[in-house]
Amino acid sequence: MVPAMEFPSKGMDREALLARLKGMQQGDVDWRGGRTFSLVYHPGDDVLEIQKAAATMYFSENALNPMAFPGLRQCETEVVRAALGMLHAPEGSAGALTTGGTESILMAVKAARSWARENRPKCQRPNMIVPLSVHPAFEKAAAYFDVRAVHAPLREDSTVDTDAVRALIDDDTILLVGSAPQYPTGTVDDIPTLAAIALEKGILCHVDACLGGFLLPWVEKLGYPVPPFDFRVEGVTSMSADVHKYGWSAKGASVVLYRERALRRHQFVAYADWPGGLYGSPSMTGTRAAGPIAGAWAVIHYLGEEGYLRLAQKTMTAARALIDGINAIPGLRVLGNPVASVFGFTADDIDTFALSDAMEMKGWKLDRLQYPPGLHAMISPSHGPLVGEILGDLRECTETIRREGTVAEGAAAMYGMLGVMEDRTAVNDFILNFLDGLDG
Repeated sequence: MVPAMEFPSKGMDREALLARLKGMQQGDVDWRGGRTFSLVYHPGDDVLEIQKAAATMYFSENALNPMAFPGLRQCETEVVRAALGMLHAPEGSAGALTTGGTESILMAVKAARSWARENRPKCQRPNMIVPLSVHPAFEKAAAYFDVRAVHAPLREDSTVDTDAVRALIDDDTILLVGSAPQYPTGTVDDIPTLAAIALEKGILCHVDACLGGFLLPWVEKLGYPVPPFDFRVEGVTSMSADVHKYGWSAKGASVVLYRERALRRHQFVAYADWPGGLYGSPSMTGTRAAGPIAGAWAVIHYLGEEGYLRLAQKTMTAARALIDGINAIPGLRVLGNPVASVFGFTADDIDTFALSDAMEMKGWKLDRLQYPPGLHAMISPSHGPLVGEILGDLRECTETIRREGTVAEGAAAMYGMLGVMEDRTAVNDFILNFLDGLDG
């Protein structure tokens, strides 16, 4: 039971309040110092200050009613148009700004379900075919909108098996999904083949580019090999891309984009019979924070193509140095074929999670993977000056564990155990109990 807490009877003065907040931050990971490899994408303090200034200007506004704040509506429209242009959307395309990748994915699945109700009348219980590596937000969409998620296996190169996808399609399939890139290993699925199958079957094809949507276009312009993944691929009907990841914007800002404006209409909800007036909603939320919208607009216009290319180059230089360096450490290897700056790696002859614990003791926060056990990194420009230190600590920790035969304990053993347990219901219960206990 969570102990009862009295509502504060008196307000705190400003200095005491801010000091208390500062104290709460002491246990947080040092993202400014490049010690974390997810959650925060730090392009530099100049961009951060632009975000803050723009978001503060729209700190109290509400994007619920676009007619009340036309300047905010213009910000949103220009962010969406910039994303459509960056991803080579054709004339007649459209999109919407959301609070993050999960909401963008939810909206794409909701639009597909509503589209199917009009265009696939024989569909009894809609399903979408997704790679095993696809982001869990599609599981959330399946739970929210009753669209069954059918998982397609991966090939040895970590991309989705498109032959398996074709075999899984049935009369209830409404949507095929590919990632650009997927989270665990940073590989890009075979989008042209997925899109061609979708065209052949008369169904929709969504590309989840939440991670890569605001990075891969610039990586490609820099001359790195990038597989086809955007609206240039015929048959791609929608995309999701996060501005608050490699678009370098403040959280939460993402876009969901559609090849045709008519498809976007299936995302909307309209209700004309409420006594409070006409109601129309373009996305999941009602009240929408205006700060992230203004922040997204400001960062895109502050950086421009030149700035995005510069940050992409810094990111890729650091990522390639880390990938090459990890592969050069005996016993460590990078998984799959990462296209950009997101990758996973594993240890062949030591406990991978023990390595994670050892790195965390040195102040590095690496996320953990399963199937196989691995560690995960998403690289930002802030990691560039730290490449040597990161690789040095990885080598030292690897050699120490190998020499001393360190056995993973605590968190590492727990994650390892949960990863191999066959009773996935028990693991799900563990996750639910963990979430339930976060508030004490």
